[in-house]
Amino acid sequence: MTLLLCLLILALPGVLFWSANRAAAEQAIILGRQACQRAGVQWLDQSAHQVRLRLRRNALGRLTWERQFRFEYSTAGQDRHAGLITMQGRQVVALVGPMPAPAPESIH
Repeated sequence: MTLLLCLLILALPGVLFWSANRAAAEQAIILGRQACQRAGVQWLDQSAHQVRLRLRRNALGRLTWERQFRFEYSTAGQDRHAGLITMQGRQVVALVGPMPAPAPESIH
């Protein structure tokens, strides 16, 4: 019984870490898809891949996990560009990727 309890206690941080990673990945997918829709470009591969994980201090000075996710998009169907979403904990701190096309200037 004691061994089982010890194993559960040791496994709990791993399960919580895995769950937080999955939640961040799902949020990155939603954000990447929304950024592509706003910019009017095609979101490729229907996914975002984690490319970096490190400990960083947030704006309050607390250590949090910083995760970076990469996604790809196409502007004309023949090209591929990479976007990058950076998250600290559950908060998005940066999104580099497709930008909405500028509105046409009106001629007076």
